[in-house]
Amino acid sequence: MMKQRVTALLLATLAAANLTACFPLVAGGVAAGAMVATDRRTSGTYVDDQGIELKAAQVIGERYPSAHVNVTSYNRAVLLTGEAADEAQRSAIELQLRGMPNVRRIYNHLVIAPASSLPQRNGDTWLTTKVRTRLLEGNGYPPNAIKVVTERGVVYLLGLVTQAEGDAAAKVAASTSGVLQVVTLFETISTTP
Repeated sequence: MMKQRVTALLLATLAAANLTACFPLVAGGVAAGAMVATDRRTSGTYVDDQGIELKAAQVIGERYPSAHVNVTSYNRAVLLTGEAADEAQRSAIELQLRGMPNVRRIYNHLVIAPASSLPQRNGDTWLTTKVRTRLLEGNGYPPNAIKVVTERGVVYLLGLVTQAEGDAAAKVAASTSGVLQVVTLFETISTTP
């Protein structure tokens, strides 16, 4: 299956070389194709995750404009982070997403608090970047095996990993400067695909 993905990626690259006027569009597609090729999720699940995130963000934005909610989907498991106005809103958001197609699990880590500030969000983005960078430093698993989300200094790790990979990733995240806590939401696989 991996050989088929790599072959398709190479063919797309060769086709792109013959379509120079379309190069920026094709290059973006090749990059996205490379991301899917190195992902442990099936391509269908990858697409479902993207659709879940887009639809959930739209629904939450329309129905709960006062909430600051980040929706992250990995292998159809949805992580909710951010802030809700009260417990009723927090529960209603979760209930709304439970009814969405393809969602098989929800991790509701919304807190009851005012929406975080732009400097707080920028700090979280920086922490995510630091953790991702450290995870890419030769730990022996594909870069898309683990998804990193940071909210209020708490790092959430999602992915399809072996027990050893998950333990190693959690250790790396916990030892990253500025991380207050690490929450692992991994799905454990028995062997590396």
